[in-house]
Amino acid sequence: MEQNEEYQNVQKLKENMERVILGKSAVIDLVLTALLAEGHILLEDMPGTGKTMLAKSLATSLQLAFSRIQFTPELLPSDVTGLNIYNRKTGDFEFHKGPVFCNILLADEINRATPRTQSSLLECMEEKQITVDGVTRKLEEPFFVIATQNPIETAGTFPLPEAQLDRFLMKLSMGTMTGEEEEAMLFRFLEGNPLQQLHSVISKEQLLAMRGKVKEVFVHKELITYISNIAQATRKQKDILVGISPRGSLALLRSVQAYAYMQGRNYVVPEDIKEIAPYVCAHRLLLQGGYIERGADVKCMQSVLEQVNVPTEEWSR
Repeated sequence: MEQNEEYQNVQKLKENMERVILGKSAVIDLVLTALLAEGHILLEDMPGTGKTMLAKSLATSLQLAFSRIQFTPELLPSDVTGLNIYNRKTGDFEFHKGPVFCNILLADEINRATPRTQSSLLECMEEKQITVDGVTRKLEEPFFVIATQNPIETAGTFPLPEAQLDRFLMKLSMGTMTGEEEEAMLFRFLEGNPLQQLHSVISKEQLLAMRGKVKEVFVHKELITYISNIAQATRKQKDILVGISPRGSLALLRSVQAYAYMQGRNYVVPEDIKEIAPYVCAHRLLLQGGYIERGADVKCMQSVLEQVNVPTEEWSR
């Protein structure tokens, strides 16, 4: 890909976030891939691994409106979407917007809210709109949800239903730090929080232009068939009760276009699909059996990828 302005902006954005988030270059790549693919991400990791810092550094780097919702069992759908309040002076009901009216939404510990409250995010994540009392209001683009949950703590939580999981383009984990990375982080935070010195590097308009370029990334017809074969294989695997949905296939297609763009190419190669598929598809699988150990869905997805033949072709136009 020609090193055009949009691609240079991707690199500036990544470098800016790495001033705060150390040793997580691959995670930042995937988060930006999801953002450019117009999807949302679910971050599943232990507390204190930098999930909130990641969301804030992204919002600051883009100069976008940021909201955070701390999900609890007492949270109501109207606390997320907003509600109509009667104005005695005018005699009319006035709509008061909820925190979901933003560009980047951090849904912290989303699985602590009741299913009723969790479902209030379904419409806005898929259709980028909110309907309250029969009135539909569009959300401003870009709209990007970063939801978090703790994989270990289960007391007082409500597991996300399959319909909600399917709305997330990717499921990621921050992972652990090496000794060198943790030492570098301690030195960087020694004299203050680097997030406070962070500034925006690209505008909202530039981000939307980058999203437009992602849609122009070329996908060879053989790779379209490859994606379809992967989806079909998840529906035939004996260890999988329910494979990925058509929404999952489309999510994989959008993701590999964005990932190729992140790598500086205007065409997709099979390696992009093999790299991205576990993050996009694993959380959409419903496995056979009762209790499933952590990471079993990823292993199952990797097994599917090993079984599907990889096409060989000249992938550029």
